[in-house]
Amino acid sequence: MSSAIAWVEQQWGHPDSLGVPVSDRGLGLADGVFETLLIRAGKPQLLLEHLQRWRDGAAWLQLPDPPDQQQVEQWIVEAIRRSGINDGALRINWSRGSGGRGLQPPAQAMGRCWGSLYPHQPSFQRQKVVVSERVKRWAEDPLNGCKTLGYGAMVLARLEAIQAGADDALLRSSQGGLCCGSSANLLIQSNGQWLTPPLSSGALPGVMRARGVNLGVIQEAPIGEVLCADQPAVLLNSLDCRPLNAAAEALAKPLFEQLLCSL
Repeated sequence: MSSAIAWVEQQWGHPDSLGVPVSDRGLGLADGVFETLLIRAGKPQLLLEHLQRWRDGAAWLQLPDPPDQQQVEQWIVEAIRRSGINDGALRINWSRGSGGRGLQPPAQAMGRCWGSLYPHQPSFQRQKVVVSERVKRWAEDPLNGCKTLGYGAMVLARLEAIQAGADDALLRSSQGGLCCGSSANLLIQSNGQWLTPPLSSGALPGVMRARGVNLGVIQEAPIGEVLCADQPAVLLNSLDCRPLNAAAEALAKPLFEQLLCSL
């Protein structure tokens, strides 16, 4: 049976057996960025797009430059070889590295990379959602465009949903209307066209979302706070496309496959 694998710089092992130094700013201050991408039949999906967002986020946070594509591809090949996982979820993290205590970054940060690969098959299972009363996406947040290591608010939103008997939470935008889910972009279908809140709402610039917009499959439009039961709605990210109502159950997988197969 395939087992999860992880690496921290040049060390390999099970994700539970490896550690990041306690001095790492990613661990202590969430001072870093990450990407999660789908591995399908041993091939990373939308790798270039994920690495571009990774680099853009690192530049915005003024981190050292992350490892290049060649290095990441070597890690992916090695992770698949060691684990035997040909279909999985790969996460790569990049922090500012170690730098003492306090907020001020070290003058010459070296950066630190670690990652993991777990077995995963895309899910198209229907999800029950609630609208979060505790967590909101602030449209003016300067970190909205980055996938930072600081996911505490999203964890809180997911816990709120679970405690309410749901699977996930939808988040409101500070500008009004719905914005996204805790770990995915929100899409609804209207007159055969998939719609998603604009990035100005505070929505994360998801890689699959961007692909859909570029292909004309998805258009940006505000979404109100109430989803209609007869209007298809899904939560989309790089790993899954989960229908939120019966109207979307037959549409989620074709949408996901359309975006990936257009490579």
